[in-house]
Amino acid sequence: MTDAVLGRRDAILAMGLGLTAALAADGSAKAAESMVLPAGSSTLADLVAKLEKAPRRRDFKSVPMILTDKNYWDHEALADVLSYRGSPRQAWDNTDIASPWLNGMRNALNAQVFGFKHANFLVVSATHGTAHFALLDQAMWDKYQLAKLIKDKFEKNTFIAEQPGAKADPKDFENAEGVFSGHNVSIPALMRRGVVFLACHNTMWEVSEKLMKAGINPDKLSHDAMAAELTNHIIPGCVLTPGIVGTLPELAAAGYSYVK
Repeated sequence: MTDAVLGRRDAILAMGLGLTAALAADGSAKAAESMVLPAGSSTLADLVAKLEKAPRRRDFKSVPMILTDKNYWDHEALADVLSYRGSPRQAWDNTDIASPWLNGMRNALNAQVFGFKHANFLVVSATHGTAHFALLDQAMWDKYQLAKLIKDKFEKNTFIAEQPGAKADPKDFENAEGVFSGHNVSIPALMRRGVVFLACHNTMWEVSEKLMKAGINPDKLSHDAMAAELTNHIIPGCVLTPGIVGTLPELAAAGYSYVK
């Protein structure tokens, strides 16, 4: 059997875990869909299963500026990420929604999984700044006119919309318009490949302050109540942290390499 055939056989993707990582274009959870994980990625698959089971509290009425109680963030899910023993592990410091941050993570996955044959490679998006807007559902974009805060670079949250390449056969991994191509760059697509998106409490607190100063507060909420509402509308599958800048050292200590 030739090396080319072996490579193609080894790259056949494991399907059918039936996890609910995928998101509809409006940001709501839709029917369970298959993950797209490499053959031999049992360690990564175990993490994905743990993260699906880990609780996410999204019923806050108010949140404080500085989180001191772990019950205000997804501490169990974050602990699972920090204790992951697969390798390699990358933590991407993503701050600019207009940068090619999703595509960069896609390229890293392709090179590690298909090129270097690291089936348990894990990408974590340490998401804050304007990039964090992509982790909020369309209801928050509409209610708080989030497009205005990024100077209308994006009129709506297109980052959670499925792309045409998602419909292709993942077994054809060289398809230039397929599952692993630039025609399938979205948060749902990356989640199906095991990427973990970390959300930032501090960003939501600071965005709330900006919105209040701009007079964008249709329900006349207090600062802590608005930050709570934004927290409650983080898209499914994300892992809320007490703050990304403070979580990055934890990831580094756990063996994650830093990517800016």
